[in-house]
Amino acid sequence: MDTRSTGDPGAQNSGDAIGSPGQGAPAFSPLYQQIKTLILRSLQAGEWKPGDMIPSEFDLAARYRVSQGTVRKAIDELATDNLLVRRQGKGTFVATHAEQHIQYRFLRLLPDTGTLEAQGPAERRIIECRRLRAPAEVARQLALRTGDPVLQVRRVLAFGGTPAILEDLWLPGTAFKGLTLETLAEDKGPMYALFETQFGVRMVRAVEKLKAVNADADTAGWLDIEAGHALLSVERLAYTYNDVPMELRRGLYRTETRHYHNELS
Repeated sequence: MDTRSTGDPGAQNSGDAIGSPGQGAPAFSPLYQQIKTLILRSLQAGEWKPGDMIPSEFDLAARYRVSQGTVRKAIDELATDNLLVRRQGKGTFVATHAEQHIQYRFLRLLPDTGTLEAQGPAERRIIECRRLRAPAEVARQLALRTGDPVLQVRRVLAFGGTPAILEDLWLPGTAFKGLTLETLAEDKGPMYALFETQFGVRMVRAVEKLKAVNADADTAGWLDIEAGHALLSVERLAYTYNDVPMELRRGLYRTETRHYHNELS
């Protein structure tokens, strides 16, 4: 790789530090993007775990033989992606779903009045957690083979004693080996934080599909509504590092006093 084309003074005389086969960084991309890729690979490999402080910009610049400005730009993008968190006067840390502002990153159902914080955490009831062979559609979305082991979790989330969301989740059985109904029921923190700490799986992005549906008899019973009641259906496919799908979630939302909120930019 010819670092002279990057315009980064700190990259001069860096030899093949960034583009060497052992590092595996992509060629023909801006240098800061290559550094971002290498940092992501360290996160994926577990070199720095959720909540850990990563090395300083000075140390990372020395490690990758680039300028601190290049490292700073890479870290800025990772912070924008909610993968890293800058803390003034302390350093830069790997984001964790245990942090409050990260907890709500994937929760888009907001109260019509007040805030999420004001309404308090959802009351969770785990209905079942069972291991089964992946149906074809679930396997396809999770990049598995039909019949591979998966875990199916069903739960109800309530606010102020009123059932609001019925969710079904499918998780790759190998990655979540050992997850049980008892573990889910006993844990009081965010589910994604449990996935991080117990199974080393961090959800970093998600794609959702929304549609309007009517409640069938089974759903109506869990959500304490009449059959035929209008609901919002939200299907989410969540990914860990390197765009590996790790969770398929289908939720049915009551929206009499809540709405789905998203910001586009």
